[in-house]
Amino acid sequence: MTDQPVTLYQAMPYLRLYKGKTFVVKAGGAVLSRPDLRQGLAADVACLHHFGIRVVLVHGGGPQATSLSKALGLEPKLVAGRRVTDAATLEVVKMTCGGSVNMDLVAALRGQGVKALGLSGVDAGLVVARRRGPMRVAPEAGAEPVEVDYGLVGDVETVDCPLLEGMLAQGLLPVVAPLVADAQGQVLNLNADTLASAVAQALRAEKLIVMTDTDGLLRDASDPRTLVSHADAAEVLDLCGDGSVRGGMLPKVQACVAALRGGVRRTHVISGLRRSGLLLEVFTNAGCGTMIVESRESEAYRAELSKEPVPA
Repeated sequence: MTDQPVTLYQAMPYLRLYKGKTFVVKAGGAVLSRPDLRQGLAADVACLHHFGIRVVLVHGGGPQATSLSKALGLEPKLVAGRRVTDAATLEVVKMTCGGSVNMDLVAALRGQGVKALGLSGVDAGLVVARRRGPMRVAPEAGAEPVEVDYGLVGDVETVDCPLLEGMLAQGLLPVVAPLVADAQGQVLNLNADTLASAVAQALRAEKLIVMTDTDGLLRDASDPRTLVSHADAAEVLDLCGDGSVRGGMLPKVQACVAALRGGVRRTHVISGLRRSGLLLEVFTNAGCGTMIVESRESEAYRAELSKEPVPA
């Protein structure tokens, strides 16, 4: 892996391959909490956009919501990497994800000459969800499942694909906050990884790229040398089962697998803390994170390897 800038010469085969294709990029709150990282992300996304790749940017805001919750005297609660959302916590998520985080990201993209449009799943009925009922969840690998009521949290029922397609056709770059509503207008929180996966499936995106605060999927979360550069859905689910993947990485892996099984060609988990990591993953053979495909054994996948550049 390298932090050297990607040259146009290196990128050219990929520019031909991906021009006009749709990428869904999900940026975690940790990536957006520092102005320098936010500006770097905006510059990388702007490169994709200006090179003719259609981008939908979905963002989280977990660290910002946690920080504001604590400042207001609320104790955040997460189970298996997902936030339990009571009425007070929902207001915090509205203020952070639906407010400051979204607007700062849109402003950064505007500074890069991108016509970015900030919205949430609530706007124009972009996402219709239903409130999630109590469910049995293992707090960590190997633990006994317990019943968890996540509160005002949604599960996606529909995504208005024509609405997004209309925005993209006008040269807009949608920046989507992870708030949704049910058919009765009740606002619900939604894990941003889950939202990004649902959007990618609706658009039949070429790629879902999940940006987080680690280099990718690690066999040992404490050792960056154990990076899994390339895996298929079965392999990453095995890592979830044996406890190698846990906490906030769980919903990311689950989102990637769901996207693959919903028609997305490739998914990636990369670090948003690495300089130009998004461009390195998309426009170089080596990449810089983890690429996950449906099956490395399929004839279609082997055929792809023989005819087009892909990360090793």
